Amino acid sequence: MSTTHFGFESVDERDKARRVRGVFDSVASRYDLMNDLMSAGLHRAWKAYTVMVADVKPGMSVLDIAGGTGDLALAFAPKVGPTGTVVHTDINAAMLGEGRNRLIDAGLALPTVVCDAEALPFPDAHFDRVTVAFGLRNMTHKDRALAQMHRVIKPGGKLLVLEFSKVAKPLEKVYDWYSFEVLPRMGKLVAGDDASYRYLAESIRMHPDQESLKTLMQQGGFGHVDYHNLTGGVVALHVAIKC
Repeated sequence: MSTTHFGFESVDERDKARRVRGVFDSVASRYDLMNDLMSAGLHRAWKAYTVMVADVKPGMSVLDIAGGTGDLALAFAPKVGPTGTVVHTDINAAMLGEGRNRLIDAGLALPTVVCDAEALPFPDAHFDRVTVAFGLRNMTHKDRALAQMHRVIKPGGKLLVLEFSKVAKPLEKVYDWYSFEVLPRMGKLVAGDDASYRYLAESIRMHPDQESLKTLMQQGGFGHVDYHNLTGGVVALHVAIKC
């Protein structure tokens, strides 16, 4: 049996996707509210920075992986304009449903696809930009997912990965206290679910740090990879270019 991590727990890798799905099924309806509370609204600034760095132009095609409730898809749609395309995807139907409803409420009818990032149902060299915000750490085989992202990006196109990362050392103690004491209690109070938010805190600690993820992306075929630490390394934006 091959194992992987689900938070701090070791599980059969065939079972991880199901358990991650259960977490996001549980939190989907309160996901946006919890993001605002957990990050004191900073997640909006992190995503806005990602959109700026993506430098999306009219007519471009954008794939948003693990797009959830649609923040990035909503931001990219006016930038690609009527001649471009934004495809909104997630492996979790509940999260994708929340996002689709939100996009429709905003007057947008974007292509919406339930799919696994490790087996993307799109042609080679199809997208100018691929983005994944706060989703890579939940993928069972990150190397396979990154290889798939590389496959579907056009030469010269960009992959942008926004993810929790290794916080600066002076912040470690307070960040650990907040993650393991405050977040689960907040999850219990607001979403009626402390276990899912405990998993989210654990999954951040098990995710590769900035340099390790950079190396993983280079091994996935990207010629140039750089990263930008945000809020003291609480979050990092990795930007990779396909040669």
